[in-house]
Amino acid sequence: MKAMVYHEYGSADVLKCEEVAKPTPKDDEVLIRVRAASINPLDWRMMKGTPSLLRVFFGFRKPRHGRPGRDVAGQVEAVGRNVTQFKAGDDVFGACDSTIAEYTCARESAVAIKPEKLTFEQAASIPVAGLSALQGLRDKGRVQPGHKVLVNGAAGGVGTFAVQLGKHFGAHVTGVCSTRNVEFVKSIGADAVIDYTKQDFTEREERYDVILECVGNKSVAECRHVLNANGRHIMVGAAHDPTLIDLFAPLIKAFLLSPFSSRKSIPFIAKSREEDLELLGDLIASGKLTPVIDRSYNLSEVPAAMRYLEAGHARGKVVIVVSSQ
Repeated sequence: MKAMVYHEYGSADVLKCEEVAKPTPKDDEVLIRVRAASINPLDWRMMKGTPSLLRVFFGFRKPRHGRPGRDVAGQVEAVGRNVTQFKAGDDVFGACDSTIAEYTCARESAVAIKPEKLTFEQAASIPVAGLSALQGLRDKGRVQPGHKVLVNGAAGGVGTFAVQLGKHFGAHVTGVCSTRNVEFVKSIGADAVIDYTKQDFTEREERYDVILECVGNKSVAECRHVLNANGRHIMVGAAHDPTLIDLFAPLIKAFLLSPFSSRKSIPFIAKSREEDLELLGDLIASGKLTPVIDRSYNLSEVPAAMRYLEAGHARGKVVIVVSSQ
């Protein structure tokens, strides 16, 4: 089968479309014929091997597993012997490793049935970004009707889901974005929009119950300063080119400060759960949530897609169409 791989760390030039062995599902896995996938910032960071801490887990001199992609949508081709919820022919979507390929395997618990109203491209845009927004706001932020929510990075993959989900939960949502995205963020439901090129939200008098930090360009102290009492600062994203200090300092500060204050800073990584994927799929199928897809590329164009995402200006998600049938 064809798959996108890289055998060394570097720019998108290291990505190659090669023939690799077709995977075999384990007992608790399904084999998926990939129709569409999408890429996330972690994909280009792992490809480049930066920050260097990533190499501790993925290989110092060269990657042990140079296969990008976490989001997937496609058809089940085969199932492991312990799988009970899916069968061959089912259309599914979810999260797993190595999705920029013609086939991939996913745990049964990490995928869900794709609603018929969703295209494969829409379904592939959901898992990492949608789950991060949903679990970040609902589970970690504990958003309630009437809460004031700020989404920093409102035009990005996680941010576009978060703005809409915040409104779905009954919150007053403020989005932070660049000048070119102000009208766009308003169009997806934000009650207020702050243009970060003109105003710094951490220097305004407005206070918030929840801040969903999707871009990692504000410190823990700056965000806590504009939280209401009992407010929550949910740390989803990282700075564009973080150093080890950039990564660890906010985590350490959050750990040290939160026990002594009613304002909490909470680092967070989403988990792929079937019930949450189903919820997001149902919200989209019913028209209550709209996935934002900036651009679509085919399998041979993945290097260009990765360059575009790395540039940091994508509006919503970048999708890879692997197979049209």
